[in-house]
Amino acid sequence: MVEAKVLMGSKMVEEKRISERRSPYNGEVVSTAPVCDADDARAALKIAKQAFERNRQIPLSRRIAWLRDVAKRIRDERELFAKTITDEIGKPIMFSRIEVDRCIETVELTADALTHVRGETIPVDATPSGRKATAFWRRVPAGVVVAITPFNFPLNLAAHKLAPALGAGCSVVLKPTPEAPGTAYLFARAFIESEYAVEDMLSLVYGDAEVGSALVGSDIPRVISFTGSVPVGHIITKTAGIKKISLELGGNAATFVERSADIAHAAARCAFGAFVNSGQVCISLQRIYVDAAIYDRFAEAIAQETKKLKVGSPYDDDTFMGPLINEEAKKRAMKWVESAKKEGARVIAGGELVEGIFAPTVMADVTEEMAIVCEEVFAPIVSLVKVESFDEAVQKMNDSPYGLQFSIFTNDLQMTQRALDRFECGGIVVNDVPTVRFDIQPYGGMKLSGVGREGPQFALEEFTEIQSVVIF
Repeated sequence: MVEAKVLMGSKMVEEKRISERRSPYNGEVVSTAPVCDADDARAALKIAKQAFERNRQIPLSRRIAWLRDVAKRIRDERELFAKTITDEIGKPIMFSRIEVDRCIETVELTADALTHVRGETIPVDATPSGRKATAFWRRVPAGVVVAITPFNFPLNLAAHKLAPALGAGCSVVLKPTPEAPGTAYLFARAFIESEYAVEDMLSLVYGDAEVGSALVGSDIPRVISFTGSVPVGHIITKTAGIKKISLELGGNAATFVERSADIAHAAARCAFGAFVNSGQVCISLQRIYVDAAIYDRFAEAIAQETKKLKVGSPYDDDTFMGPLINEEAKKRAMKWVESAKKEGARVIAGGELVEGIFAPTVMADVTEEMAIVCEEVFAPIVSLVKVESFDEAVQKMNDSPYGLQFSIFTNDLQMTQRALDRFECGGIVVNDVPTVRFDIQPYGGMKLSGVGREGPQFALEEFTEIQSVVIF
């Protein structure tokens, strides 16, 4: 069991009321964390501000060494990190190990990307109003960063914020999800205990709305980096004031299975993309638009693929899907299914509890009017919608307030080009599910899915400012 601590810069705070985190699988206490309040948030921000002002000239070589050492420390404790993720959020252990490996890669990719943060000279005498001078622009650290992270990838999504922010030379206050305090503590400790650590550049506080509001509403941070729900994203944009804001919000990921597609491949990949991490991913495949000519064959194929998936204990090496994050999420998933059934949809796989776990569920005969395809479900439920053409599919896919990632399954090159031209989203995948994300890529959405981009190279732009220099 991990006993998380508050980190006020490089110092641990011991005297705090403690809350318990229970496993969503078996209800056992798996971690504890202090209960923080707005005063803790303000204290952490003050430390971060002082640390940034004191350490802003730390050389890049030390920041790169810091990140590489953190990656090594995580690699050395891979199993502890993986088990803690599984304990706290119920993610199957094989996927927890994958998340740890991806975190290591994210930190190392950031260290690599730091050597490419460059500026450019400017010919300021190029116009008659100009004159001869040495001029250039460069990127400088933005200042204090507030990072707020979700439960579904409690380690790697924190890495996508902490590594580029600290690597860029910013100081950070991290407020992790209340569901995984132990994971965040282990990660923050890897930074603070490193021999290359820069004193007080990272603080860690826990809590929910009170702490988050104090962090976001303060005048100290220059950047707010948030991954979470659209309603909270709205609150942040209204209360943050004049700051840089990076928001990775909800999604309603969709794919189109076109008649030339490999049906067996598409069905297998769609089952994976819909149900990995119990559907609790912003880019979980939620809507599958299928050409009417192959609809029945595809429906049968994905139902069979879904039934093959092992549901059960997240501690078994071969479990594909474990529990949802809490009982409320499980009840909400059941309500989604019952609502869709009342509206005329059919369950062709799942729709029931397996050992108390909501099973991966495929809904057929879904229409675009049903709530189950209009809103983000965030559960292991995928809906099949029959369409007569690509034009109908793309119209329905784009007719959503979200625009994170879409995909298409096709062997028609012209169809691929049409999808690239018409999909309204931040990322497009061809011949795989929209749930595909490589950490080296830019990642983010359009419309209500957010603003800004993650991915080490691109996140560094979020955590730096452009500064122009002229020398006469």
